[in-house]
Amino acid sequence: MAKLVIVGGGIGGLAAALALARRGHRAVVLERADEFAEIGAGIQLAPNGLHALDRLGLGGAVCVRAVHIDELRFMDGVTGGHVASMPLTGAYQRRFGNPYVVFHRGELHRLLLEACRHRSEAIDLRAGSRATGYRQDGSGATVLLADGERVTGDAVIGADGIHSAIRRQLVGDGAPRVAGITVYRTVIPMERVPEELRWSAVTWWAGPGRHFVHYAIAGGRYLNLAPSVENGVTEPFAAVPVDRERVRGAFAALAPAAQRLLALGEDWKSWALVDRDPVDRWTDGRVTLLGDAAHPMLHYAAQGACQALEDAVVLGDLLDDEAETIPDRLEKYNAERRDRTARITHAARASTRLWHPAGAEAKARNEMLAALSGTDLHDHVAWMHGARAFGAAGARR
Repeated sequence: MAKLVIVGGGIGGLAAALALARRGHRAVVLERADEFAEIGAGIQLAPNGLHALDRLGLGGAVCVRAVHIDELRFMDGVTGGHVASMPLTGAYQRRFGNPYVVFHRGELHRLLLEACRHRSEAIDLRAGSRATGYRQDGSGATVLLADGERVTGDAVIGADGIHSAIRRQLVGDGAPRVAGITVYRTVIPMERVPEELRWSAVTWWAGPGRHFVHYAIAGGRYLNLAPSVENGVTEPFAAVPVDRERVRGAFAALAPAAQRLLALGEDWKSWALVDRDPVDRWTDGRVTLLGDAAHPMLHYAAQGACQALEDAVVLGDLLDDEAETIPDRLEKYNAERRDRTARITHAARASTRLWHPAGAEAKARNEMLAALSGTDLHDHVAWMHGARAFGAAGARR
């Protein structure tokens, strides 16, 4: 039985702790905030994410509470016309073994936190513990905290997000890449949404240099709104309040139906989208990274949380193999997860080429998408949504 020190108490860190505890290990989770909590609104979970949650014993609880989505709907954001839909019931669920659901990020975090608390004999949750770096030797690894305390275990897992202190020391690749895109987010009560726009779908309105995504969350009580615009932003910022008229002005080119939904939004906040270039190595001896600390990606593939959950499951499996040393097992984890997560990172970046064209390019895109069958669309995402082993083989399919 090993003792693992996990830096970061978000979705990835808690999932890792749970995966390790289920394998008989002990985990100490160090959260820099004064309490364990998760900010944000909607989160999409494809079948691969639910398969990971099944492995953690939480798939059923998530499916009961989540909003089940019937289709991914692609709209021409300028004309307002329906271009194509990927059906997510029937053949999709039979093929991939789980539904496609949307959830409130805070709800998923609470489920993971409750599961960790129920394993208090194996999982030690410590808030108010800000990590600044690590040290290691042949027998263990130690997290250095800002208050001078040191927490030692057999290995350290950095799950402390895109601005990870553990990554800063381990990889040393500087600040995240700013994508030149701003996303605005808010939620509105569903009773304020016109009946004819209450679709059981994740819907994209694609326009020139911008798009708008919306879907129901919190059991259908709220509609999550997330429009994005390529505006050349060069400096990172997060959760900055923004005037509703500024948001509406940025998307004035979109069709009337999209405008009706945007007009309902209040209390908007804005984020500059950031990610990092994939790296081959995120492991150093007894120290490794997980989730956004290892492979931060734009949210456009809706796979960030799913990949963190996959990481946790693979790490739990590999650390159960006592025939190898812990550094060897962490190297294998890195190798198993590197290619798949890199492919998804690049796919998320490339998606703007699908959503943001104008004029003749947008027309050609619409014709291409409209010609695809449901099976064609399922084939396109099978390597991502259909994964169950989550390792290197899944990156090649």
